[in-house]
Amino acid sequence: MLLTLTSALILATGVSTANADGKKTLAIVVKGLDNPFFEQINLGCQKWMSENMDSEYECLYTGPASSADEAGEVQIVDDLLTRGVAAIAISPSNAPAMANRIRQINPNVPVMTIDADFLEKDRDLRATYLGTDNYLMGVKMAEEAMMLKPDGGSVCLQLGNVAADNINARASGFRDTISGTKGTERLANSNGWTEIEGCPVFTNDQVDLANQQMADTFTANPDLDAFILIGGWAQFAPQAYAQVTDQVMDRLKSKELILVAGDTLPPQTQAFRDGRSHAQVGQRPFEMGYRAPDVMIELINGKKVDDPLYTGLDVCNQSDPGFCADN
Repeated sequence: MLLTLTSALILATGVSTANADGKKTLAIVVKGLDNPFFEQINLGCQKWMSENMDSEYECLYTGPASSADEAGEVQIVDDLLTRGVAAIAISPSNAPAMANRIRQINPNVPVMTIDADFLEKDRDLRATYLGTDNYLMGVKMAEEAMMLKPDGGSVCLQLGNVAADNINARASGFRDTISGTKGTERLANSNGWTEIEGCPVFTNDQVDLANQQMADTFTANPDLDAFILIGGWAQFAPQAYAQVTDQVMDRLKSKELILVAGDTLPPQTQAFRDGRSHAQVGQRPFEMGYRAPDVMIELINGKKVDDPLYTGLDVCNQSDPGFCADN
């Protein structure tokens, strides 16, 4: 059934070895179409299309319906490469599984990663990575937490998929920075910070689960000092996130409990302005989608492309709202 559904999705997007308009396909495959973060990548892809109407290439954005469908994403990539694309940019949900399939297929077209990378041991399989410096993103989140809680405290990290290289890199950047020790696997009175029992929690990129995990954590740990959304999942559902944070608003206002979150999409910057987070460290997904087609064309043409290609970060906090003030 998975193969049938995935094949139907590919057919619906019009991918084939020869498109009706004769254009060659530059495919961007994301972890899931249910995540608004990835919709920003789509908007970047569409902007590139609107500005390159006469190009021999077209940008295709696709992925599984659910971000939790790791096997579905691998199958979509398999189908695209089998049916024929000029190049492909992949945001792997399960980095090892995706790398294994690419190694098996051994495609003769350029492969790059976008937003999330392969594990270091598999990076020979792709030409370049376009996206966030995820370790640095974790560093920035730690710096914000340390400014808010200079004496440290109890903390819970909310992560995404267990095998997502980008999320794990952020967690490493956070732990290394806040502990002051490279290679810290878990905070245990590390520079004053301790991860509570039951954390980190893993959302599997599911927004509803992310909010439930937050609510459960707040209820079970009424004296928690910090909750760190390594990705923005919970904030992608504004109403649910508001209900969850309502139960701790007094503690948020007094900064007894601090919230630092990844990403700066519109519902998240609104949450920040409403006092439902203390800092946001944002990526630039639109830029990723907009730049990806040009990078793929350079790879097709045999040009040397830098690796990695970082798209930068936007940091918002209460002393300097910056990007979050007007977006």
